[in-house]
Amino acid sequence: MPLTVLTDADVQEILYSLTKEDVDELQSNLAEALHSYSTGDTNSPCSASFQPHRTVIKKNGITTLFMPASTGTSVGMKIVSLEQPVSTSKKSSVSSSTSEGHSDTPAGSMSGASIRSATNDLGSMTLSPASTMSSGRNSIDGSSFQPPVSVASSQSTAPKGSITLLDRTGNPLGIVNAEELTAFRTALASTMMLTKRQNVHTVTVFGAGNQAYWHLRLALILRGDQIHHVNIINRSFERSIKLMKAFQMTQEDRVQWRKDIKFSAMSPEFGEYGRLLKEEVRKADVIFCCTPSTDPLFPAEFLTSREGRRKGRYIAAIGSYAPHMVEIHPDVLRVAVEPDHGGHHHHKHARQGGVIIVDSLESCLKEAGEVIKAKLKPEHLVEVGELMMIKKAATKEIELGGPGEQGLLDWLTKGNVIYKSVGMGLMDLVVAGDLIRLAKSRDVGVTIEDF
Repeated sequence: MPLTVLTDADVQEILYSLTKEDVDELQSNLAEALHSYSTGDTNSPCSASFQPHRTVIKKNGITTLFMPASTGTSVGMKIVSLEQPVSTSKKSSVSSSTSEGHSDTPAGSMSGASIRSATNDLGSMTLSPASTMSSGRNSIDGSSFQPPVSVASSQSTAPKGSITLLDRTGNPLGIVNAEELTAFRTALASTMMLTKRQNVHTVTVFGAGNQAYWHLRLALILRGDQIHHVNIINRSFERSIKLMKAFQMTQEDRVQWRKDIKFSAMSPEFGEYGRLLKEEVRKADVIFCCTPSTDPLFPAEFLTSREGRRKGRYIAAIGSYAPHMVEIHPDVLRVAVEPDHGGHHHHKHARQGGVIIVDSLESCLKEAGEVIKAKLKPEHLVEVGELMMIKKAATKEIELGGPGEQGLLDWLTKGNVIYKSVGMGLMDLVVAGDLIRLAKSRDVGVTIEDF
């Protein structure tokens, strides 16, 4: 039986060539699998009953995860290793990171000439370091906020490994490099909620790695005609610039998203970081948190105060994957699950759904630091697979003239929605299977005919 092997370069070749129609199809396939996972029906092909628990080995500073999964047509396992994060001092979290071939830029010393140079390199993009941003009149002073302790810059937080796929009878189907695929499949799930959001004008991402890249790229592919501003917030300004350059327009990209989208970058390397951070968080319609942080990326008050709750936002937190990791302050989650009690100012608040959306209820209760520290219970969480199908049914009912679940749809499209993901092997298996199918149709990768 033929075996398909896809290297990381092969995976990138396929992913970078995806059109909106391709992404829609891959996202639909993943949504169906996640719905199957959430049904509770053992006859469902991707039922949670057939998804074994992951196994973790920690040895010599390396964490290795074994993530088995099964669908109706395949079984498989992802094996990936990550360097265990080593936190540096608070001082290093606000200074430039060094990498081979680059020199440090002292905090606050970015010159006007270097800013102009970077802007010219980015063509139509606009570079807006913190020192050049203005503060809105209603901005609350966040100057006392200290950025989270950073992960040592010499470490890679990208998982390295592979996904092995077998058919239902055990015949090998493929081996796929997991590094790029992991970031892509995470973003593919995160952006499911993005497709129907009413307002996505301003997108803010924390982080500047592969996860940040794919969250931004898929957001631009899916909603690029309505996105006006993209803000990148990262402890290293140099890495933020590198991520911005990755979105320089090519001829192929011009048909996928607006060419006049304004990109800006901010980091603790510039002055008044706390105050300007609050301004950027407040302005955002969409926030992607893509860092392995052990402390909140911003204070809860940015979003839980009366002013912060006026606007509905979609927040996806995918960077923290262990109980000790936190990207969003637990108080933000606690407020999100509180029942609406009305009150004098209630009508000025964006709608809360009363739940946090998760990829896997069981996994997030055990592994998601934000969920654990907020002391959330199962009734405070809803799986994205279950929610997607409820939303689809409600939308169809409204289209046919019925009432549908209007409150649910209002929340999902305009309210405060938080999505938390720690990842599942099922997601890898489904997406890897689709990539193998695309690879065969596009003559990408290596096929061993009689493995």
